[in-house]
Formats: sequence, structure tokens, C-alpha cells
Amino acid sequence: MAVLLSSFSPLGINIDMNKNLGVSYSSFPQIHLFKGSTPLRVRTFVVSSRKNSGTGLASEDKKLLLERYGYDANDDFGSQSKKARRKEEKMSGRNSQQVEEVVVVQPRTTHRLLQVLAGTAKRKKLLSLKGMDVRPMMEVVKGAAFGILQAAGGCPTSLRPGRWLDLYSGTGSVGIEAISRGCSEAHFVEMDPWVVSNVLQPNLEHTGFVDASVIHTARVENFLERADKLVGKDGVFDYISVTPPYMEVDYEVLMDQIAKSPAIGENTFILVEYPSRTTMLDSCGCLEKMTDRRFGRTHLAIYGPKWAQKPRKS
Repeated sequence: MAVLLSSFSPLGINIDMNKNLGVSYSSFPQIHLFKGSTPLRVRTFVVSSRKNSGTGLASEDKKLLLERYGYDANDDFGSQSKKARRKEEKMSGRNSQQVEEVVVVQPRTTHRLLQVLAGTAKRKKLLSLKGMDVRPMMEVVKGAAFGILQAAGGCPTSLRPGRWLDLYSGTGSVGIEAISRGCSEAHFVEMDPWVVSNVLQPNLEHTGFVDASVIHTARVENFLERADKLVGKDGVFDYISVTPPYMEVDYEVLMDQIAKSPAIGENTFILVEYPSRTTMLDSCGCLEKMTDRRFGRTHLAIYGPKWAQKPRKS
């Protein structure tokens, strides 16, 4: 005869299984006991508590039942387990500690890939920074720009004498090219002291143009605001090159600042390198756009005085 122990409490507490008792019974695999040839079937149960049960055992009976099975009657079984609480406390303590972020800075290195294209320093190699921190003007763009400026000045083989302002100079390759082709002086504006010391200055020494150069370690925006004080009594520049990092400038704001700067005059030539999907105005202050050419994803706009404009075909 099978005996099923599922309708009474081991403590002798009468339990109506049809009510919500606040105590749940989870069935484990049945255990078969044999007496002679007749198996006795016994079903075992595990007792767990549910929080905030509406009806069921009285608090005294519930406490007694929990203590009988080794539980602490004061524990809140509806909350997370001790293991989970310990994990949360550990993580909370870890988060409360100040974590120092370690940034590994890769050493900056240089190589000689650029060269002067024409003039007194022709074919001399120039240092440039490996990687994309400094992006010098492509040689095909530089060659085309100087060709246009030389033709506009009336001398296809060299630049007409004058002073050059190289904004965002980086390696200095544009200003150095200008001195090599006939400019009497070049001012280089570069904000990165490391680039100035390890790239720009060595390039000027290598080409022998130190005496014809002035380096301004400053932001371009700040330089343009104080250009009248920084350039001294010599006044406006004859040429200005603008080769900024594409994604770090607003061209509309930059060109407006250049147009209002005391660094430009009515006979100044300005060449601007800019990326695709950038709109350049037809004028910059008193200067008019002479040409706007595309070299892959790079665009080149040149502004100049009215007398240098080519007559347009009707």
C-alpha cells in the first residue's frame, strides 16, 4: 500500500493544500521504499517562504516551520540572495574607488617622404610625421597651386617677390616651397610645439631657410586676431596658404576671419585646401576667386586681386 506524505505538516500543523499558505512545496523525484513485495511510495518536499502572503500560516507557526528546516525566520526571502548581496556590495565598493585611466601614448616618429619641387632647394627631402596627426599638402596639389600663382604673377618659372604666410604649417612644406621659388620671407603658424621642434625647425635648417623664416607657435585663430601686432611694420602678406585639418575647422568661420584680418591686402593671393562637400564663397574680402580645382577628394581654391583674374570667355 502506497503512503503519500503530501497532506500534513511534519510538525503536526494542519494545512489545507487548497489555500495560499505562504509556504511552497517543490516536488523532488519520488523515492520508492519496499516492504516485502509492496513498494511504499514516499514523496519528499522542500519548504521555501514567499514574501507577503495574504493568507496561510500564522506568524508563530511559520516561524517555527522555518526554524525546523534550518532557515532564519528573520530573513527577507523576497529579496536577493546573500551571494547576490555580497556581489553587489563588492561592486559598489569597487565603483566608489577612484579609477585612474591610463592612456598609452605612442611615440611620435618622422620620416623623409616629402621634397621641395622647384627652386633653390629643389629635390631636398623634408621631414613629415608618420601617421595622420599632420597631413601635408599632396605634392600634385602643391605643384598645381604654385604653377597657378606664378602664372598669375606674370612669371611662369618663379614667384614674384613677396612675403608668405603659411597657416596650419605643420611640416612647413608650403612655406619652404615658397621661399625656394622666390619669396623673400615666410611666416609659419603651427600650434603643436612638438611638431615645431622636431619637424618644422629641422626642415628649415636642412633647406637653409632659417634666416628667411619666422615661426609663430600659436593657434591660427589667435594669430589672425593679433596679426597687426605679430607681423609688425611690414603690414599685409603677399601670399597666404590655408591648409587646416579638414574635420577640425569650420571653413565658413575661418574664411570670414581671414577676410577681416589685417594680414591680407588688396594684392594678396590666398590658396585654400578644403575637402569635398564644402562650399567656398566666390570672394574673400576684397579678393575674388580665381580658380577652384579638384584633386580626388581634395579641392583647391585660389583667391586673388582683380588684376590677376583671367578674362572669362563669353
